[in-house]
Amino acid sequence: MKYLVLIYGNPLTWAHPIYLNDPAFLALPPAERAAIHDRAEKLRDAITESGELLGGEMLDAPTTARTVRVRARQKIVTDGPYAETKEQLAGFVILDCATPERAAEIAAAIPDARFTGIELRPMI
Repeated sequence: MKYLVLIYGNPLTWAHPIYLNDPAFLALPPAERAAIHDRAEKLRDAITESGELLGGEMLDAPTTARTVRVRARQKIVTDGPYAETKEQLAGFVILDCATPERAAEIAAAIPDARFTGIELRPMI
């Protein structure tokens, strides 16, 4: 089954990977930060080799986003989104996993899960 992993982060500390400028990550001792980054790279390598990683991208800052609507047959393009939240969609990963448990295991291993939020959605 395919899963969309949505990674959220605070645009005020935007970096790629997202967790690199998170205040909670930066407060950790350097050795722990290095270990987290190393685990993230090993996870990426492992799910690439296993074929579970189908793709993924980091997104530009929300200030560059546009919302497009069609109303009364007229295209309306506005700046946005204007979400009332500190965390915005920062990137995504597409997985192909045998079970929902495996998809959740991978999502939990992404460092951002420790510092912000990750949404895991089955794809239809």
